[in-house]
Amino acid sequence: MVNQDNHSVNPSKNFLLPFILLLLSRMSLHGYELSQKLQAFGFKTVDQGNLYRMLRQLEKDEYVSSEWDTNGSGPAKRRYSITKAGITYLKGYANQLETYQSLLNQFFNMYSSFLELYIPSFQKRDSIEEKNMKKEKRRKDNGTKED
Repeated sequence: MVNQDNHSVNPSKNFLLPFILLLLSRMSLHGYELSQKLQAFGFKTVDQGNLYRMLRQLEKDEYVSSEWDTNGSGPAKRRYSITKAGITYLKGYANQLETYQSLLNQFFNMYSSFLELYIPSFQKRDSIEEKNMKKEKRRKDNGTKED
């Protein structure tokens, strides 16, 4: 989704799922830690309520398990871990993403070709620009000013 204010792209909320499972496949995490790691991946804003709803649904689907962590200071926190079913699901999702990546690569190859074909000046300098660049280079090489 494109943010109209600063033209940045925020990953889809549905795209959170594989990242949650991927992070949990590396280590068990509290919800807040998971949120911080997701932001480090590039999810600019992670809605905490949505994240915990997703975690509860993943637990209900048996892709994630949780337990209360009473170690440390402060109140008890839920620590989430991926299950065997979650690992299997993550592998399947990764295969789907790989296929999707192939489609995206095709799209961007086609898109780049389109730009070069229909907008020739897109990545190329015109003849005036080329002449000016050559003059500038000669000036620097000779240490003189040419007109």
